[in-house]
Amino acid sequence: MSAKYIQLANQLKNLIEINQPQSPYSHKSNAAYQLPTEAALCQMYNVSRQTVRKALSILEEEHLIQKRQGSGSYAIGNLHKNGTHQVAILVHSNTEYIYPRLLADLCDTLQKHGFSWIIYVTENQISKEREILEFLLKSQETFVCGIVSEGCKTNFPTPNQDLYQRLAQKGTAILFFRGSYSNLPDFPCVKDDNYNGGYTLGKYLVSLGHQKIGGIFKTDDIQSVEQCYGLLSALRDVKLLSCENNLCGFDTYQLTALQKNQDTTFLSEFLSKQLHAVTAIVCCNDEIAYWLIKELLSRNIRVPNDMSVVCFDCSYLSDLSSIQITHYSQEEHDMGIVAAESIINLIKGISISSTKFPWQLVIKRSSAPPTA
Repeated sequence: MSAKYIQLANQLKNLIEINQPQSPYSHKSNAAYQLPTEAALCQMYNVSRQTVRKALSILEEEHLIQKRQGSGSYAIGNLHKNGTHQVAILVHSNTEYIYPRLLADLCDTLQKHGFSWIIYVTENQISKEREILEFLLKSQETFVCGIVSEGCKTNFPTPNQDLYQRLAQKGTAILFFRGSYSNLPDFPCVKDDNYNGGYTLGKYLVSLGHQKIGGIFKTDDIQSVEQCYGLLSALRDVKLLSCENNLCGFDTYQLTALQKNQDTTFLSEFLSKQLHAVTAIVCCNDEIAYWLIKELLSRNIRVPNDMSVVCFDCSYLSDLSSIQITHYSQEEHDMGIVAAESIINLIKGISISSTKFPWQLVIKRSSAPPTA
């Protein structure tokens, strides 16, 4: 027969499963289940305090409970019967230039807290996202206690709303990062402060003396749309809203063609139409800025003498560019760590608020006052 403290540990696991709220989005309390005090457990199970403490130590080592000094022991929650903790991470691509750092930070933080993970690639396709969510709903072998999702085409309400809600009802914690859906407002999101970033980049270019400002933004992802909104708001405040005619939009299909085939057709067409009308261009990320600068130089347009280029994000592309790009970037390692900590708190049953990360302006060679 097992030792008393092992038997008690197993009984406490059953107690946690019975009492832990199924989901932080259910109608039950969002608070994590607090185990009875050591004294109460001694009385409930007719065991010594030493047996209780050994049993609680087992649960803590297995990451099933968290001890809070002066408060007691709390269930982490949303546990599979075998005690495993797995988080599903849904991303557009696990090889895209922006992801390696973010995913490394997210996964490292999950591992430090005793969680495993599995990465699913959606390619920013709603249909693939649906296939993955259906698989997670049906599969017992890949049970997950949490999902961290970079939503697909987040500028539009998602038709996969039903699956996210069903997963939440089954007890899966759900967190969006970089962008979220308008028809799932109750799920928290970890994202950049895109509106203020776009606003500040616009004001920066105006402060240099630019009056003819253009922009290149992705039309089917909400973060890029928010950036564009911020830029237009800055132009409105300095009475330059006529620059709205200098905006270029592209979608996931065109981005994929650029990444896989170096197809810069949409950039070339934009420059052919608007080159004469702008002296500065804001890009939604440094990948677009990198290819834009190559296109400009191929047309003998000097950067920044003839055209200033600024962008969001900072990756190796900023350094690979023949002209280092002025950009807005985040503090390194912040988003992945906060996303991991946020999903862990949701799994524990702790309510969290959505988080926005501020941008930092890094001035490089690609921006300058317009020439006369």
